[in-house]
Formats: sequence, structure tokens, C-alpha cells
Amino acid sequence: MNFELTPQQQAVQEKVRTFAQEEVAPIARETDESGKFPMHLVKRLGDLGFLAATISADYGGSDMDYPSFTLISEELGRADSSVRGFLAVHASLVSLCINDWGTEAQKQKYLPQLASGDKIGCYCLTEPNAGSDVASMESTATDDGDSYLINGTKHWITNGGIADIALVFASVDRSKRHGGICCFIVETAWDGFNPVPMGGQELGHRSSDHAFITFDNLRVPKENMLGDVGEGFKVGMSALDHGRLGVAAGAVGIAQACLDACLDFVRTREQFGKRIGDFQMIQANIADMSCDIEAARLLVYKAADMKQKGIPTTRATSTAKLFATEMACKAAADAVLIHGGRGYSSEYPVERLYRDIKGLQIYEGSSHVQRIVIARDLIGKR
Repeated sequence: MNFELTPQQQAVQEKVRTFAQEEVAPIARETDESGKFPMHLVKRLGDLGFLAATISADYGGSDMDYPSFTLISEELGRADSSVRGFLAVHASLVSLCINDWGTEAQKQKYLPQLASGDKIGCYCLTEPNAGSDVASMESTATDDGDSYLINGTKHWITNGGIADIALVFASVDRSKRHGGICCFIVETAWDGFNPVPMGGQELGHRSSDHAFITFDNLRVPKENMLGDVGEGFKVGMSALDHGRLGVAAGAVGIAQACLDACLDFVRTREQFGKRIGDFQMIQANIADMSCDIEAARLLVYKAADMKQKGIPTTRATSTAKLFATEMACKAAADAVLIHGGRGYSSEYPVERLYRDIKGLQIYEGSSHVQRIVIARDLIGKR
């Protein structure tokens, strides 16, 4: 058992940390307040090799291992969750899904464009009436000769308004529930793909692009089905295994940012004639935060190492996501409290971190769903 990063992993960590702290973090408050995603960073992510990190160079990828990709997610999460969320969808849910399930022709056509950032991906699974209960999906795909016609709606689709390529899930037979779901590679310029911004204002991830999408007789060639007929549920869940690992790593990054901010604050803020960092109650908060971050980081790295070795990781990934997101929620709450009135203002980063972490606790399977996944795996089938 080796807890040290390899020289290659250390190099990736240094590269992404430099990028995140010099190019992402300085504009995080600005983009959060404007609600505009920093599109110029997409090509930079591609140039740095982060958009298709674990994909083969044959398809434009960087041939990185999974632990390296978790380091990318962690450092981006530490700087700005909206940018990390973009990467999670584009790289984990879309590119890796095509890499795992696509035909050679599909991979050759779409992966290089996604790897470079020339094209942006989104993942159209969640619906107004089918969130955690994917089998209740209402979107349909009707056989029409050499094509399928897709009709239905999706919501909370990250990158949905800026994407060029979408993985769209729809059912060919709703009576079969899971067994009727299929996945299609859709080019968003095709007629019938209609995105509009989600209503209201998000609690966090405010510079992310979140869309409500309707499909109106969207015609998709049969050769654009990803996997076989009825395999869409398996395709979707395998993608979420990739995505959940990135979410867990991002939560570690948020918690680390909370600790970083608290350490800076408690070393300089004085009350009652001394630094607040010299009070034992504050020290207890700092110590607990540090211990929890280290525990979560090890769970994330363990799941990434298992994935690299080809070991089934569903329970390990759900465990990492559950613990890391719950831990980071507490870290963010404590960080705001430690900052006092200053933590209640966007002038300090902990206010944004407090808002952002709630999304990680919900999407790609809420904490309730992760507990179900873990318990069912432990108990086993009757």
C-alpha cells in the first residue's frame, strides 16, 4: 500500500494547481456574480489535456490514470465549482461514456472534438418527473426507419445551453422501465433540440449553464445509438460512476478551500486581545476540518486507484461521494461561522463555498441515493 503520488501524478497536480489558482480562482467571484460561464477556459482546459484526461491519445486524450483525473477535479473544485462541474459533465459523463460504450466510428468522430474543446458536451438524463427514479423516464424514442424520433423534456442539464454534443436518454418502451431506456449521441444543432435557461437563480454554481431542454420530433440516426437497444440504463449508471468520483474529489477541493480561508482568517483576525486562532474552540473546528478532509481525500484516492486497476468501484465511489460531500457541507458551515459577519458576505470566498457545496450533495445521486447504493451492495440480493 503506497500513499505517495507518483512523479507523473505530482506533475499533473502541480500543473492543474497552477492553472486553477492563477486563471480560475481570480475570476470565480466575478463569474459567480455575473452568472456567466468563462467560456475562454474551455480551450485552455483542452490545451492542458484536462478535457479527455484518461482517454487514449488515439482519440485526442492524455492517457492519464484515474488518480490524476481526481487531482484535476480536486484542484478545480478548490478554485471554482462551476468550472469543475463543467469538466465533470463534459469529460466524465460524456467523453468517458462515449469512450466506454461507443463504436469505433463514434469514438473517432466525437472524442477528438470533445478532447480539444472544439465541441462541448452535455448529459441529458434528468427529467422533471424522473430524477433519482430514472426508470420513470417519460422521454420517448420512436422507431422511424433508419432513425429514431425523440420527444420529451429534460431539466437541470449542465452545459445544456452551450453544448454541441448531447447524450440523450429516452425510452423505446416505457412499459419495460429500465429495460426500455436507450442512449443517443445527439448533435444539438439538429432540429428539435430546444434548450432554454432554467428558471430562477441557483443557490450555487451560478456561473454554470443549466438548461431546460425540450425534444420535438428530434430525428437521430440509428447509428448514433450508444450501446444497444435497452442498454441505456447501464450506460447512464456507468457514466454516473465516473461522475460521482469527480464530484467527491471536487467536494474535497471545496473543503480544502474552506480550510485555507479559515487558516488565513484565524491567523490575522484578533478579538479580546489575541488571534482568534489561539482560542481552543476555533482550534477544535480547524483540527476537525483537517482530519475530515484527509479522511475524505483517502476515500477518493482509494476509489480512483480501484478504478485504475479495473476493480468494480460502485460502492467505493458512492462511499467517497457520500462522505466527501457531507464532510464538505460541515466544513463550509463551520467556515462561515468562523468568519462571523464577514462569512455572510460575498466579499469572502466562504460564502460562495457554502452555497456551492449543497449542489454536490444533490446531483449525480443525492446523499440519500448514495446510502441506498452502499447499503444494497453490502446487504446483497435475496
